[in-house]
Amino acid sequence: MNSVVYFNGPVQNGDFTFAERPGKAAGIRVAEALNALLGLVPVPHLWNTVTLAGDVRHRCAADRDTVGRQQREQEALLAKYAPGPMPTGGLRTDADHQVAGLALDMTRNLLADGTLTVRDLPVRLCTRCGYMAGGGATGECRSCGHGGGRVTRRPLLVFDRTAYGPVLGRDDVHAAGARTPSHLFTIAHHAPQLLVLSRTRDHGVDLSPLGLEGMVLDPRAGLHVAVLAAAGAFGAVRPVMTVTENAAAHVAAYGAPFRRHGPVRLRYALHGKIPYEAAASAQLYEVHRAQEVQDLFTDWYLPLCAARERAGISAARIPALLKLLRRAHLARPATPPGDLLADLRHRAAAGDMRWVTDARALACALSDREDTRGPMGPTRGAP
Repeated sequence: MNSVVYFNGPVQNGDFTFAERPGKAAGIRVAEALNALLGLVPVPHLWNTVTLAGDVRHRCAADRDTVGRQQREQEALLAKYAPGPMPTGGLRTDADHQVAGLALDMTRNLLADGTLTVRDLPVRLCTRCGYMAGGGATGECRSCGHGGGRVTRRPLLVFDRTAYGPVLGRDDVHAAGARTPSHLFTIAHHAPQLLVLSRTRDHGVDLSPLGLEGMVLDPRAGLHVAVLAAAGAFGAVRPVMTVTENAAAHVAAYGAPFRRHGPVRLRYALHGKIPYEAAASAQLYEVHRAQEVQDLFTDWYLPLCAARERAGISAARIPALLKLLRRAHLARPATPPGDLLADLRHRAAAGDMRWVTDARALACALSDREDTRGPMGPTRGAP
């Protein structure tokens, strides 16, 4: 079994492509770069398809009677990568049957030990489509736009945090040597004490086997199960999910009961946003005579820097980072030094990203990247 393996936090399958908005691929690229440095075969790209926007998009489509929701999601995912190649490790979503099976098993276990319960609670339902909007919600239905609603009681899957303790702590963040993100812990801990983990959606992990008809598992919990399912298929006991600080604060409380399964423990690797607008300037690469490393800079190095600068990379830092990469690229050895490479892999496995601004370590990483990805490079180890 592998120990540490990085997976991207499932990306929401919205209306965009990577060619238009490369920042959406930041977590995917962080995971790919670190796994490659660890000598692992490519893992699948993970996607979040359990969304209300996806429900509405499907219902409003002219071909909704001939194209199913699953097919629509798949077509949208394939379009994300055009005109480039599909990922070697494939694609998986938070509604795949493997995810659904694991989610139901985990939920049954959590119900059995009392971590989760099913309770009758008051909720507001749309009188047209039955969408559950919460007890105090007013206004038009977010699902169908109807203005009428009624308050009723229905059984819901609930996570009561009263006896659970902190939903996010230092040990949940995979980042040796990094500043403790105390502000995220504060945000996560301000989540409601009683969290509803069942939602009215057309697509997702069906909870009807648990007696919750017409409901699916909350996607914020489902994201974690998707990573655990991918980790199980890969043989990883220490999966690490790449995620922005804001996303981690938003999903941590809902995913807290779903970060452990048997010996497997999921942690978060935080990363910041990348100012791709500043990195896309042709003049930038002309001035620094760095055209040769432009794709390497945007697709590989900036994502790694984002994993170090978790609050986000300043646009003003782009020229300095480009110069550092260019110098390291010119100084890269033909063969990565064994002792330095071993230390680099140890740091990558521990989530210590300080090496990305160390010119010697960066040159070693570049040498290893070329050695293992070139046409004559060795084959990556199997999971």
